[in-house]
Amino acid sequence: MSNPHGESSQALPKLVLAALGVVYGDIGTSPLYALKEAFNPASHHALPVTPENVFGVLSLIVWSLLIIVTFKYVMIVLRADNHGEGGVVALMARVLSGAADSPRKKTVAIALGIVGASLFYGDGIITPAISVLSAVEGLEIATPALKPWVVPITLGILVGLFAVQRHGTARIGGFFGYFVILWFLCLAAIGLYNIVAHPQVLAALSPHHAIAFAINSPKLTFFAMGAVFLTITGGEALYADMGHFGIRPIRYGWLFFVLPSLLLNYLGQGALMISNPATAVNPFYLGVPGWALYPMVGLATAATVIASQALITGAYSVTLQLIQLGFCPRMPVKHTSGAQMGQIYLPFINWTLLVFVLLTVIGFRSSTNLAAAYGIAVTLTMLVTSALAFAVALREWKWPPVVCGLVFVPLLFVELVFLASNGLKIADGGWFPLVFGGLVSLILFTWRRGRVLLAEAQKNDDVPLAPFARMLDGDDIHRVPHTALFLNPRADQVPTALLHNLKHNLVLHERTVFVSVIIETVPRVPVEDRVEVQQLGKTFHRVLVRFGFMEEPDLPTALLRCAEQGLEIDPQQVSYFLSRETILPSLEVRGMAIWRERMFEFLFRNASSAANFFKLPTARVVELGSRVMI
Repeated sequence: MSNPHGESSQALPKLVLAALGVVYGDIGTSPLYALKEAFNPASHHALPVTPENVFGVLSLIVWSLLIIVTFKYVMIVLRADNHGEGGVVALMARVLSGAADSPRKKTVAIALGIVGASLFYGDGIITPAISVLSAVEGLEIATPALKPWVVPITLGILVGLFAVQRHGTARIGGFFGYFVILWFLCLAAIGLYNIVAHPQVLAALSPHHAIAFAINSPKLTFFAMGAVFLTITGGEALYADMGHFGIRPIRYGWLFFVLPSLLLNYLGQGALMISNPATAVNPFYLGVPGWALYPMVGLATAATVIASQALITGAYSVTLQLIQLGFCPRMPVKHTSGAQMGQIYLPFINWTLLVFVLLTVIGFRSSTNLAAAYGIAVTLTMLVTSALAFAVALREWKWPPVVCGLVFVPLLFVELVFLASNGLKIADGGWFPLVFGGLVSLILFTWRRGRVLLAEAQKNDDVPLAPFARMLDGDDIHRVPHTALFLNPRADQVPTALLHNLKHNLVLHERTVFVSVIIETVPRVPVEDRVEVQQLGKTFHRVLVRFGFMEEPDLPTALLRCAEQGLEIDPQQVSYFLSRETILPSLEVRGMAIWRERMFEFLFRNASSAANFFKLPTARVVELGSRVMI
């Protein structure tokens, strides 16, 4: 027996366990710093520690978790999968597949997807920094003399975390679930320990405290929303990681384990502050019994490393998706597991993230300072997800416009309030992830626009492939043994590499195969649909090879399937011909600002070669260059 998403009932407990180790790390470490930022005197816009304020903020936290995470993500957005995959890029691809007949809708969807993905990288810098730093700060609660060592220890942990990425995470991934289960059990136990001393705090579960707080203290409520948002920053991960586990494991893990544990811990922190307002400086660690403080620091550090690990591997996956969809330059991709699909390592992304994460820790130096920079990028990502999910509900689910409005307008309103509140943080550090995300967006938009201009510039030399192949079949041109395989990005046109080969070498091979790789807007293409062989003439064939945007393209392996359609290809015995363009930025051709053209030229020149990206045998690759002015 299985559900529509393919999770068998027998495997469900194992999938829930695995999901706990990946999906909930970010949101599960928020108790380390979220509530503290609302009341800590050192925080920006700190609230007075009064019972009314504590009850109001706790109620806002409870209902934010219920409305945004539970209702929006767990109940609605998880349904907006792309053949089982989630995340803003997968959602963008789903919207694109349904907007093929509308260039305007397609442009809007691409813009939203690129912005959402760019902001994800900004989150990828802040999350490891604030999570690990907030965990290690427990040492200064235990022994103030250790305060000078908090930042160096944090830097050491982060360097070690990023350094081991090249070895892959397949071996240690199975242990993550058990650590996270222990973490959430401890969160719940600590919460109960403090609730027992002040059980009246359970009244904060009622929404009337949030409503009364908003009515009686609107200014304080507005300031508090920035800290409240920190409790839901991991909500996007529930959707982004659904492809690994399916809907049911994520839903069950959240509803029956993660959500109750988080609520108990936040309520316990609130109970502690009501009993002793001085604990607002760090209600998480000050609520831990003295004998358990050092073990809790160790467990918290492990939990934050796991949370960071999930985000790092997520950055690899998002980058590969963007590359496949043509929105990002190709870069080296290394596979860290021969048995487990999706275990990849991108050196450039890894070390770039590490540099910026370390600079972030050194620059901000405390979780309180980092909290001022955290939130606004995630809020914008959530708004992008809401907009794309609205398009799916309206066009694909066929929800009536009234129903869409009733569901999504209140959600958008709440998220806009979060955005406005987080906007107060821009001057205090919120500018950092916005600037970083803006730079990434600029690179991705420039790459996409440059590719469009390159294709337009090459149209002047277009030669239709089918009639050209028939003409060559009739020519008495010298033939050399074996097979030539031309990588052809435009399936209906003659590749420039063939034109240059004919011009300079004056020969053809006994058999010529034109291969066009097509990246579909679905995560994975069934193996039986991988290749399509078309006969163009006596000695010419066209092969269309299809991959999904989540797949790692292995062209030689895919070409073996051509034999099923009558075309025998030994990938190790053919000569691969590739076109290699040299970009010439020019003021004479109107398209982009000259500085963006030079940026595109730099990106294009330094992008990983198609031979490496498609895993072609290096010794059998021939690249023929051409100069293109844009």
